[in-house]
Amino acid sequence: MNQDQIKGNWATLKGKFHEAYGDLTDDEVEQAKGDREQLVGLLQTKYGKAREEAERELDKFFASV
Repeated sequence: MNQDQIKGNWATLKGKFHEAYGDLTDDEVEQAKGDREQLVGLLQTKYGKAREEAERELDKFFASV
């Protein structure tokens, strides 16, 4: 799924994303609006992940939905 598809389907995907990453608040997920850089940053901040790990995890998540 490319960035445009993610942003276009964010209303649907954000619920699944929030289920997968329950430590994120609804506001944080909503404000990201599917932006890859913001989502990577959230994973880094909330889960203490390295950038590369957060990017891989995000890629895996979007490949599975």
